[in-house]
Amino acid sequence: MTAELLQGIERFTVTQKLTLMVNRYEIHSMTGDRQAGHLLAVAQQKRAAFKEQVTFYQDESRTTPIFSFKARQRLDLGATYDVLDASGQRIGTFRKDFAKSLLRSTWHLEASGLKLTGSERNIGVAIGRRIWEATPIGDAVPSPFRFHFDFVNANGEVLMTSERGKSLRDRYLITLPGARLDGRVAAAMAVALDALQSR
Repeated sequence: MTAELLQGIERFTVTQKLTLMVNRYEIHSMTGDRQAGHLLAVAQQKRAAFKEQVTFYQDESRTTPIFSFKARQRLDLGATYDVLDASGQRIGTFRKDFAKSLLRSTWHLEASGLKLTGSERNIGVAIGRRIWEATPIGDAVPSPFRFHFDFVNANGEVLMTSERGKSLRDRYLITLPGARLDGRVAAAMAVALDALQSR
C-alpha cells in the first residue's frame, strides 16, 4: 500500500500498538465515516536503538521495509532526523526545536520543497502536559491531555495536522490539506510526535 502514501493521500490514522520493549504503530487509510480503513504500513522502533530509528514495513510480517526515519546524531536533544525511502534516499528531514519546546513542543519539517514549522495547537494544554509529566505519577499514568499539532508554511498555511483521539491507546488522525506533503514523510513525522515527544 506504499503507493497510496505516495499518491496524494489527505487523511490517515496512526495507532500505537501495546507491546513490551518496542514502540509499534499501524498506519491506516481513512474511511468516509472517519474510521480506520486498510493497512498502509506498520512502524517499529528499532530495538536497543535509543529511539533513534523507526522502520516502516509493508505489513504485519515486517519483512519488506518501505521507508524509515533515522537520527543523524545519537542522544542529541536537537538531533535532525532523515526520512529515507526504501532504497535509503533522503525524502525529508525533521528536527525538534529544543529551546521553543521547553514551553510548547515545536518541530521543523522539510520535504517536497516545503519548509514547515509544527507546534502544539493549545498553549494551555502544552503547559498542563508538562506539569503532569513532572509529577510522580506522570511516568506511570497516561497523560489525560489530548494534544494536537499544526504544521504551517511561511505563509501560515496549514499543510499537516496531527490530532490525538479519545482512546486508551495513542491514536492520531493525520490530515494533509491539499496533499502537498509526501505521505511517507507525514507518517514518519506523525509517529515521531508520539515516539519522541518525551525526549
